[in-house]
Amino acid sequence: MCLRSPMETGKFFHAEDLEQLDPLHTPKHIAIIPDGNRRWAKKYFFNLQLGHQEGADTLMEIVEAAQELKIKVITFYSFSTENWNRPFHEVMMLMTLFTNYLDQQQKRMVNNGIKLETIGDLTPLPESLKQAITATKEATKQCDDIRLVLGFNYGSRDEICRSFHRLLEDYEQKKIQKEEINEAMISRYLDTREWSDPELFIRTSGELRLSNFLLWQISYAEIYVAPVLWPEFTPKHLLEAVLDFQNRQRRWGS
Repeated sequence: MCLRSPMETGKFFHAEDLEQLDPLHTPKHIAIIPDGNRRWAKKYFFNLQLGHQEGADTLMEIVEAAQELKIKVITFYSFSTENWNRPFHEVMMLMTLFTNYLDQQQKRMVNNGIKLETIGDLTPLPESLKQAITATKEATKQCDDIRLVLGFNYGSRDEICRSFHRLLEDYEQKKIQKEEINEAMISRYLDTREWSDPELFIRTSGELRLSNFLLWQISYAEIYVAPVLWPEFTPKHLLEAVLDFQNRQRRWGS
């Protein structure tokens, strides 16, 4: 059961901050590549684990700040299909960090109405992490204030391949006809089929790459690059990104 308790008004933003927002033009879904944990640790001469831990702590603060801005879905690129190429000790450290983090944050998520969702192929993840994901999803399944979507072993090309496998299986079983296949149908086979596409895409640390993240879904998203490393990304930076989004003209190719 979700024990949603109302968040304190103005926990992250002053009234004058929120007055700048156009509630009719606020993105409902934001996608974020939280880049820069390792560089933050190196910058301050900390060990790598502390850099990732700081990044994890920043994540939940940003989720709660997004709630205050009335964002309904926020998707993070937590661990990509390419991240397996990192040193073995770093990968194992991340798996442990994710597991412990979900265990530690579960009650906070329930109390604040945060529903956990995931994208990506969870099959190769350690059993302990998969159990933590399942338990947190179960604990937060009634929460409906904001959906926190974490990409674990996620890569957009892998997602598209997996979606086409499922689509072809349905075609071979005559559940769908070739003539029915269009963009809307393909979207229904993607990991993100339950949510609308992100309107705003944020990447931290100043990097100018999409990095195989939600390539189909962000086709018409507005891109905002924050120059700060992820552990230094604050609710103020999130507000700046949303205000920048609201100042853009979205033409949809017209």
